[in-house]
Amino acid sequence: MSPVSQTGRRGFLGRAVQVASWAGLAGPLWRPSTAHAGAQIEEPLADAVRTALSSAILNNAPPVPEFDDFAGRLHYLRWLGTMGDRLRRKVSDWQTRKELLQTIWYESRRAGLDVSLVLGLIQVESNFRKHAVSSAGARGYMQVMPFWVRTIGNGDPSVLFHMQTNLRFGCVILRHYLDRERGDLFMALGRYNGSRGRAPYPDAVFANQRNWTFDPRHTPGGAGE
Repeated sequence: MSPVSQTGRRGFLGRAVQVASWAGLAGPLWRPSTAHAGAQIEEPLADAVRTALSSAILNNAPPVPEFDDFAGRLHYLRWLGTMGDRLRRKVSDWQTRKELLQTIWYESRRAGLDVSLVLGLIQVESNFRKHAVSSAGARGYMQVMPFWVRTIGNGDPSVLFHMQTNLRFGCVILRHYLDRERGDLFMALGRYNGSRGRAPYPDAVFANQRNWTFDPRHTPGGAGE
């Protein structure tokens, strides 16, 4: 399956860089009243890394998944229906849910990230609130700090309230941290949160990731039906 033409394979950002709430859907453990986390720490970037990251966030074409075959498309449609049902209590409008999930799918896979992981991170960061703002000033679904827009974007932090822009930045940043940590997801998540090496945030993301795992065998028409 090929959700992104030519560039949507695992390692998308990693290759570029090398070249240059716990708020459960069921049985919640922690219900935040404000946006939590999202306090990435600004660090100096080598010119090559800055260029790679800037390139990775360009191109805001509509995030339309593409597939190599019918089976791939069918898998995606089953995923979309299942996730849409799970997200209904948080995002009531179907069209909004569909666009959000489609964009999360596209941007996650474009950056070589597990879609369920990104959904779990969003649940912890903003609980799927588009205009969430943390006490540290992080914005949007993935609670991106405004300094990133100055560092690798156009300098206008208001763009972080745009759905695809926020998700693009969040996924690219997480991919960057994962590359920096040499594939250690626990450490990369801590870096994303500004709490590198401490367990609460990664543990929260992993716990919420379980809400968004998808097994096509357990969907209508799936292999296990």
